[in-house]
Amino acid sequence: MFWALFALTALVFAFEIGFVFLKVPEAQAGSGGIAQKIFYFHVPAAYAMYLSGGVGFLASALYLYGATDVRDAWAKAGAECAVCFGSLVLTSGPLWAKKAWGVYWTFDPRLTTLLLTVLIYAAVVMLRVFGGSGEAERRFAAALTVLGTVTLPIVHYSVQKWGGNHPTVITKGGGGLGHPDMKLALGIGFFAMTLLAALLLWMRARLNFATSRLAAAEEAAAAAGIGEMT
Repeated sequence: MFWALFALTALVFAFEIGFVFLKVPEAQAGSGGIAQKIFYFHVPAAYAMYLSGGVGFLASALYLYGATDVRDAWAKAGAECAVCFGSLVLTSGPLWAKKAWGVYWTFDPRLTTLLLTVLIYAAVVMLRVFGGSGEAERRFAAALTVLGTVTLPIVHYSVQKWGGNHPTVITKGGGGLGHPDMKLALGIGFFAMTLLAALLLWMRARLNFATSRLAAAEEAAAAAGIGEMT
């Protein structure tokens, strides 16, 4: 199943890249020219961040309710993948913004709240790496993951509520996608990022679970005196 999912993800991304840059027409003037095609990866990456954050939120909440290694592994994987996709959004967005607005970054409400969210998830990852793997550290990381996910609706609705330079394209009041190929490209982009998110979440959760089991086995062996020099 892993290799089938890996192959499907690679094929869908290869098709999406070719379709976007060879088939999909450029958007209207003032949207950044060919740089606007970043949109078909930028928006799905944001969706994948929401999806990863949602997985991390659910696993963290379940862990706080009843601690298990499996729930902790998925909670950790959710935060890690949220950082990965959030970094992709924060990288691709400024590249498009430079062509459309003339600047890489403005402290727009959506940009600022997104940056804050990614920093919270990054803090969770750093805590996991350097804070230890005890029960208290795991619970604190789970609570922080829940906090990071709570900010996601603020990111989503920030432009509608507070205004800002960030463009509104596919939601109410947006410019819309005028050509059918644009809509198809965006749909394929969502599908591709969903596959990638599922693949990365699965890989990281399995690795995290194996790592925790190995650490537990090493602690048990040390407590039993196995491997000590005599």
